[in-house]
Amino acid sequence: MKMSSDPKNKICPVEHAGVLDISIRKIFHNPRKILQPYITDGMTVLDLGCGPGFFTIEMAELAGISGKVTAADLQEGMLEKVLVKIRKSGIQNSIELHTCLKDRIGLSQKFDFILMFYMLHEIPDIPVLLNEIKSILKSGGKVLIVEPKFHVSKNNFNNSIEIIKSAEFDIIERPKILFSRAIVIKIVKKT
Repeated sequence: MKMSSDPKNKICPVEHAGVLDISIRKIFHNPRKILQPYITDGMTVLDLGCGPGFFTIEMAELAGISGKVTAADLQEGMLEKVLVKIRKSGIQNSIELHTCLKDRIGLSQKFDFILMFYMLHEIPDIPVLLNEIKSILKSGGKVLIVEPKFHVSKNNFNNSIEIIKSAEFDIIERPKILFSRAIVIKIVKKT
């Protein structure tokens, strides 16, 4: 997931992390309400592009003590913010931090669920990312992709959907999330 000079692929800097993590945001993007349909006790989940960890702690609570959450981001500064939250939460054993490489996620473990919240538009090479996701998503696993309406047009989101479909993913749901465009995908089952 390399950084790009293209403004549409600009990564949210650590200096703006506070905007992503304000408490009033929970009114619009309640982590439990958004994630509860997808994460159950014992799951292995990935918060890809976790930023300051707005969803990370809730993911760990939903996955329970037998589950595992990996919070992954390209920026060390974002992961440092997540670490502070983890220490305050008392669930350090359930969450692992991972620094993504510039051109890939860089994980080999398999996940039941992957969250990509407001980050797909930051990726310069979506097909490469999707291929890597296929390699780390368990059979039957799901990916929730959410993009901001104020930043990603309907046309651009539809273009991303076409790329996703051509990478052999099925769209299985289109959840309603305020101010957002969202889909849930899984790998196409070969017959």
